[in-house]
Amino acid sequence: MTEIVLPGDRISAAEELAKLKKVILGPGLRRENEQVVVCKAGRLNYKEPNAYWIDSYQQRYVPVRGDAVIGVVTAKAGDIFRVDIGAHEQASLSYLAFESATKKNRPDVNPGDVLYGRLIVASRDLEPELVCVNSIGKKGKLGVLTDGFVMNCSLNLARMILRENCPLLRSLTKEMPYEIAVGLNGRIWLKAKSLRETIALGNAILAAENASNEEMSKICENIGNILFT
Repeated sequence: MTEIVLPGDRISAAEELAKLKKVILGPGLRRENEQVVVCKAGRLNYKEPNAYWIDSYQQRYVPVRGDAVIGVVTAKAGDIFRVDIGAHEQASLSYLAFESATKKNRPDVNPGDVLYGRLIVASRDLEPELVCVNSIGKKGKLGVLTDGFVMNCSLNLARMILRENCPLLRSLTKEMPYEIAVGLNGRIWLKAKSLRETIALGNAILAAENASNEEMSKICENIGNILFT
């Protein structure tokens, strides 16, 4: 689905589907009574079986419950950490929101640390709240990100990288080993063997935003050729 939509447009396909089953509305869409209305200009996307969202180029992040984001700890106030996630206000993070954390076993987190967390509260009326554990209390890939390099990108690029059919990360893996964490708030954390490789990875990712799948593979091959010649 590649339809371009504007704020105020109605998504009739989503409205018809909602009569049969539950429909998930992602960024750029909202429900008004029985209508599904566009609130952000961009490209309409649909994923089986019931998800709709709008892809648009923007830098400002609006918190969405369930999003995985990269943040920077700015302060520690009692039992709460304040985390900058690039939104209109900072998010809160409890010291108990880490795997195996207790009053006696507190996590080693300090101002300036980079975190990979998930939003459990995101509302216009409440401040965002983060956790660094999954639904069963395990950290998984969440938590403090050590070393590495954090760069900013558009929200559209972050979502594109996380799609199952995006070949970018697979192509980069063929060229060199690396670690990556992608935040839906437009931040990417990278770690490679050297600073040179890390910068090269960042440049390749940024260059791939408007590239086709074939062009992405060529960009990755060129990066490998430059580094290892």
